[in-house]
Amino acid sequence: MRPALCIVVPVLDEARTLASRLQALQRFRQRGARVVVVDGGSQDDTLEIAKAHADLALLAPRGRAAQMNAGAAACPADVLLFLHADTALPDDADLLVRRATLGPFAWGRFDVRIDSARPLLRVVSALMNLRSRWTGIATGDQALFVRHDLFRKVGGFPDLPLMEDVAMSRLLKRHGPPACLRERVTTSARRWERHGAWRTILLMWRLRAAYFLGADPKRLAIRYGYRPR
Repeated sequence: MRPALCIVVPVLDEARTLASRLQALQRFRQRGARVVVVDGGSQDDTLEIAKAHADLALLAPRGRAAQMNAGAAACPADVLLFLHADTALPDDADLLVRRATLGPFAWGRFDVRIDSARPLLRVVSALMNLRSRWTGIATGDQALFVRHDLFRKVGGFPDLPLMEDVAMSRLLKRHGPPACLRERVTTSARRWERHGAWRTILLMWRLRAAYFLGADPKRLAIRYGYRPR
């Protein structure tokens, strides 16, 4: 039987924390959702861990867009939810998504909270949510979800090494506004802690501005620190 929800998790070298992250998704599996983990060629035990804790674990070309598209193709559920490996869903996320997508919305996202007590990162979370609600653009950290029929209609995520979430939101907005759920997902602060909060904030502002001005996403990805394929 076709599942109502498929949670697609793109991963790369996440062995250290992946088991606990996937354990947190077991409640959704018990209620009928499927969890598909898509590895982009990890050099650690990520894929083996995924096989033990997900409905399906597979390999795909490295890059979140390619990995998420591969996961969606392998799990044609009514609704697809794309979840970063370092982001945790609220306990009733499946019910919230179903309620939203059975109503007037074909896609949407959650508000986000960065997992840190630092006041600066609390402000960053609030600004991310406000910007997203104002622009209708979802970031990958916000656990974007979309009805399967609309996902196929827009052709999936554009094959970009960076800003695939922005590009996807633009495509989806042509078919209607997003459901902006106020319930929060919690995302790790590791990106801000590793490189410094202000440095990371300024870098993301520069990259986003450059993207909107037409810069090559491949060059932006290298600046961001992604490894080329």
